[in-house]
Amino acid sequence: MHVNKWTVGLAAVGLVSLGSVAQADEKPASSVMTALSATTLSGYVDTSAQWNFGTGNQRLPDYKFGGSSKADGFNLDVVQVRIDKPLDEQDWAAGYRVDLWAGPDANTLGTQSIFGSGNKASTGDFAVRQAYVALRAPVLPNGLDFKVGVFDSIIGYESVESPNNPNYTRSYGHSIEPQTHTGVLTSYRFTEMVSMSAGIANTIGPAINERATDLGGSESSKAYMASVAVTAPDSTGPLSGSTFYAGFVNGKSGKTFLSDPTDPATAKNETQTSWYVGATLATPVQGLRAGLAFDLLDRHEPGETWTIGGYASFQATEKLSLHLRGEFLRDRGEQKFFSTFLHDDTGAVTGSVATNPDEAMAWTITAQYDLWKNVISRLELRWDHALSGPSTWGNVDADGNGGLKNQWLLAANVIYKF
Repeated sequence: MHVNKWTVGLAAVGLVSLGSVAQADEKPASSVMTALSATTLSGYVDTSAQWNFGTGNQRLPDYKFGGSSKADGFNLDVVQVRIDKPLDEQDWAAGYRVDLWAGPDANTLGTQSIFGSGNKASTGDFAVRQAYVALRAPVLPNGLDFKVGVFDSIIGYESVESPNNPNYTRSYGHSIEPQTHTGVLTSYRFTEMVSMSAGIANTIGPAINERATDLGGSESSKAYMASVAVTAPDSTGPLSGSTFYAGFVNGKSGKTFLSDPTDPATAKNETQTSWYVGATLATPVQGLRAGLAFDLLDRHEPGETWTIGGYASFQATEKLSLHLRGEFLRDRGEQKFFSTFLHDDTGAVTGSVATNPDEAMAWTITAQYDLWKNVISRLELRWDHALSGPSTWGNVDADGNGGLKNQWLLAANVIYKF
């Protein structure tokens, strides 16, 4: 049996078996090689360096893929490898996508991995970000597209993939949105202007194959989602290509909350509803685009958290672009979204403490200069400021409280895309 290095690599990650290759090798035309001929390999390597001004980095502003572990030093953020066969133009088209993550950000992803040992958040520096079968069925005039498996959430202005975002650090809005689902998603384009997506998943949480079962029950609940996108046509002139987007995700998270933070017996399943409205706007000014994003996370009994953010991007030259983001965060409820539990010496829960203030604002400015081919290089300055509530950032005292209301970050981000 003659097996090339590419096939051996796929076998190593479990995408094909050498036994199936052996059977296919006996045929004049290998079905495995036929499938691989349309498969592409791509990805990126994401690195950064951060300087957090002043002292007191024990607790930093709580947004996704940030934190004190990246402060004042050099970082490998993540390596993504994508194995992909996109849908073609056939009526009964089929394909797949697999996105694999390696590096510290894979732990934050929280999808659970082969190293997870049953934990919801793996510490093995490896994760499956997406893995789905893509299908098309010609049951309507334009055909229905399906994703079956693990796929990114359908709401949000920013992407899980750092190279697709205007800024290096993530927003608070991105941090409160659902991220990954295991289920089925269908999409349909009514016209060139209007498209919709709807789906059903196990939970709103990222853990692959996770179930959300009512406490004391045996049946699992499901999460439901839908979104609509409207794109301005060419006839709108300078606004051509602008997009309005709205959507929601509702379901159980697979996690519990405590009605009384000091009494573990008051644990209940947490049901969440995430609402999103956003827009990306072309402007009459050449090279200038603007954006707006509103996120509301309704956690029902624990309370709600919402953010509103504005974006502006300007392509100054062929290589230089500037990106500005301003954001306001409101975190309400007795048990805030950005919080952590406190424990006594026996491990019993004694309360909780906020890791972000009741109200905060954040301003981020990013300069991107594409000097090398296939390389994204960014320099970013970010300021987070607490507007109300106790100081939550900086070094933490015995009660879990911080001492700072301001945090400044200067970061360099270098990404190679292949």
